[in-house]
Amino acid sequence: MATLLLLVGVAVAVFVGFNIGGSSTGVAFGPAVGSRIVRPVTAGALFSVFALAGAWTIGRNVITTMSSDIVDAAMFTPLASVIVLFFTGLALLLSNLYGVPGSTSMTAVGAIVGLGLATGTLNTSLMFTILSAWIVAPLVAVVVGAVVGRYLYPYLDAKLAFGRLTDPLVTIDTQKTIPRLSLNNTLASRDLVGSLLVILIACYMGFSAGASNAANAVAPLVGNGALDPSPAILLAVGSISLGGLTIARRTLATVGNDVTDLPILAALIVSTIGASIITILSYLGIPASLAVSTTSCIIGLGWGRASRARTLREIATPSPDDTAPPSVATGALTTSPTDGGDGDTPASSPTVGELADGEQPPADAQQAATATIPRVGEEDESELSAESLFDPAATVRIVALWVITPTISVVGAFLLFSLLGAL
Repeated sequence: MATLLLLVGVAVAVFVGFNIGGSSTGVAFGPAVGSRIVRPVTAGALFSVFALAGAWTIGRNVITTMSSDIVDAAMFTPLASVIVLFFTGLALLLSNLYGVPGSTSMTAVGAIVGLGLATGTLNTSLMFTILSAWIVAPLVAVVVGAVVGRYLYPYLDAKLAFGRLTDPLVTIDTQKTIPRLSLNNTLASRDLVGSLLVILIACYMGFSAGASNAANAVAPLVGNGALDPSPAILLAVGSISLGGLTIARRTLATVGNDVTDLPILAALIVSTIGASIITILSYLGIPASLAVSTTSCIIGLGWGRASRARTLREIATPSPDDTAPPSVATGALTTSPTDGGDGDTPASSPTVGELADGEQPPADAQQAATATIPRVGEEDESELSAESLFDPAATVRIVALWVITPTISVVGAFLLFSLLGAL
């Protein structure tokens, strides 16, 4: 019976890792694939390598926290491990059904908390620390995103412009006996630097995803002693890689629901900030959600960009004529403060979705304009508030799922483990 439960646990762990790889690869490498800098297979391979690096290094801290610190490791019997992994997989299923980037980490921790509450072994002080981090991390993401959007984004947009390449940055020459890698030598130096930046940030996000997500797939199996940390990491990353090389093709094609409306520069900023927050928390051994941090950063970045139409004094003391504060807007992020070439029309940065669909801009067109950037308080508010970054109904659905799925995990696991204990 124990052997059967172990096999079931491994199978569920593989399922969890497979789905993590399918979703995380698209989010991390969506801009790179959409810009044709790399192909989907290359993206999956790079994601696998850097996810392994993240899981093998600082990801061990998260595995330790989830396998033995939140509750005593002895509580992870084979059956308990299967139940915890089941609720983690259930969260992935619910998130996918509703099209919401779900928090696997929060739900996995929720299932472990349910186990701890039912058995009276929950480390309450550690959980207080984890819950505090779950509150502080999104707030930090919002604030940093707002500062970047308000004070730095227009200047970055003027210096960096990303377009859609005709050929990938690196290609494999299969015409010869031994395949060789070759660099796209048609790129200008500016385009080469920009393309390398896109890849580096994607790899960094892959590192962060591996560090935070490997534990979600295998922590219970490490807790019950069925697997040592190193083999468990290899199992988790192998499953994540399988998802990244197979089902991730679809998420790479659509470039992820949470970034398709963002300019590629904004997507890179969001990825960098979100990945940095999660990398720091993973180093501290705190499981946290990459999806929550990146989405919070999108909100802050959009608000910061839109708020440039007013000074801080005007925002703090609105006049009676003001009907509404600056709104978070996709238009605020896509509208460039630089001249588009005709002297009157602002240039528009391509979004990740447009690059993936090949709508704009022309191939290899990555030259930024050089017009003067308006100062804070001088930009046209109507241009910065063209349309909502998030549909209100969609935002409510996203936040609700972030609350509902961990709650279901905690309550469901608690009831099930209490029932099993009573039997």
